[in-house]
Amino acid sequence: MGALIVVILAAVFVVFWRPARKADLDTRSVVTQVRQLNQLATVRYTVQKVIGLKEQKQPVGSESILLVMQARVEAGIDLSGLREQDVFRRGDGALVVRLPEAKILNVAVDEKETKVWDRVKTWWTPWVPYSIDLEQRARMEGLESVKQSALEMGILKNAERNAESSIRGLLGLAGIQNVVVLPTGVS
Repeated sequence: MGALIVVILAAVFVVFWRPARKADLDTRSVVTQVRQLNQLATVRYTVQKVIGLKEQKQPVGSESILLVMQARVEAGIDLSGLREQDVFRRGDGALVVRLPEAKILNVAVDEKETKVWDRVKTWWTPWVPYSIDLEQRARMEGLESVKQSALEMGILKNAERNAESSIRGLLGLAGIQNVVVLPTGVS
């Protein structure tokens, strides 16, 4: 009877108190889960620009506009194109994830903070009508200028750094501790 109790206790110990084995990681499932994030916007900048345009009128005169534009620029990575070969196990057991390059995902005008500051037509040409599309052209130029400013401020580098941190965090929540994140093109 005593031997039977020892065997039962030993079996209980082995089943419940033994060190847990690491489950084999299926890289396909990692790709599927990460791909479902689709576009991962990791950084948002707010940029303000002043845009001035001047248009010559026919036969004489001119019209000008001064637009103060504020816009939000979001950058991140598009994970929908992640391929199976972008996630793999290294010989030392680390999970390697090769991320796509960061890019601008969205540029949106903040209409509440965007204003026409000044619009002037040559005073001595009252018969020449205001240009219908001058403000629209100023807005289009403003969007490009805002995007360029965000690029110059390093939005893509910040987006890449934040994406790496987010992916490490996501995989860490899944119990994967040793994660190496590489930019696209790096082996």
